[in-house]
Amino acid sequence: MNQIPLAVPHMSGNEQKYIQQAFDTNWIAPLGPNVDQFEANLATYTGANGVLATSSGTAAIHLALTLLNLQRGDTVFCSTFTFIASINPALYLGATPVFIDSESDTWGMSPVALAKALEDAAAKNKLPKAIIIVHLYGQSCKMDEIMELANRYDIPVIEDAAESLGSTYKGRKLGTIGTFGIYSFNGNKIITTSGGGALVSNDAKQIEKARYLAAQAKEDAPYYSHSEVGFNYRLSNVLAGIGIAQLEVLDERIAKKREIFEAYKATFENNATLTFLPEWQETFNNRWLSTVLLEGIAPEKVMEQLAKKGIESRLLWKPMHTQELFQDAAYYSEKIEGSNADMLFQKGLCLPSGTQLTTNQIDYICEMLREIIA
Repeated sequence: MNQIPLAVPHMSGNEQKYIQQAFDTNWIAPLGPNVDQFEANLATYTGANGVLATSSGTAAIHLALTLLNLQRGDTVFCSTFTFIASINPALYLGATPVFIDSESDTWGMSPVALAKALEDAAAKNKLPKAIIIVHLYGQSCKMDEIMELANRYDIPVIEDAAESLGSTYKGRKLGTIGTFGIYSFNGNKIITTSGGGALVSNDAKQIEKARYLAAQAKEDAPYYSHSEVGFNYRLSNVLAGIGIAQLEVLDERIAKKREIFEAYKATFENNATLTFLPEWQETFNNRWLSTVLLEGIAPEKVMEQLAKKGIESRLLWKPMHTQELFQDAAYYSEKIEGSNADMLFQKGLCLPSGTQLTTNQIDYICEMLREIIA
């Protein structure tokens, strides 16, 4: 059997039409009709008032923090259980991250740990400039609790929804609840533009300012005039064409992802060795990756054994507060002793979740996994 990957790009078959339009009209870069349409379609899908297509999700976070006037010496509160791309833009601006533990049920930022960190920061007169929460593996954080805390202390929230396009919290699309939201269209995401992202907000004026900054902060003049530092963060017209076609099949992709998850869950529902990330009440999870926690067996061992069977899997995110880069960073745990984020990393595994998986491949993965954990 051929190697079964964790997740790979899945083309809809309609991408070439929009790419060809870009070539036929010579709208290659930097912008063009495909970018305009992709942004408009994404606004319609998410319900956001403003959308800016960017070169990456990381670029979108950087723009959001720039709009919030993050400066050297400021602090940013961040989920510890995430990929480093959630944190790097704060470092670009010279800010200091403070890491917040996860919950054991949603795996997202713990409101309990966040409340501790905010109380300490207020006592020190050092409140953060922003809170960056991450909706992990398609699952929403507890946004009511997080937004109540953020509003109490008047701190803007950036939703890193790179993994969660199409997921909802109480009927609202993730990424549209906080001050800013970001999406990623990297090759492993639920839809892709090969590389790209988006910044969204219900404040359309802020998105227009981001649009200006993302295009080298070129002012409206008959010559090149600049009064602010800008960036080269716009998505190309060619790549936006891929995004248009991908967005057309997003709901189909989500349905397939959920079907894969349900197949795994049904197979191992009565197996005490595996537990699955639950779908929290009043939320809808796009199931970007099917993830499990293992009891009595190390996930590294399972990953190695699956690889021998031609099946790719991956450990969950290594918490940021345990990374060498952040060895001196402050960290607030939900618990008096221990850490939920550390526990998730020590027990967690991502299973193959590509939308091209066949029923036979899913059955094979389940069979091999059952043998390994027996």
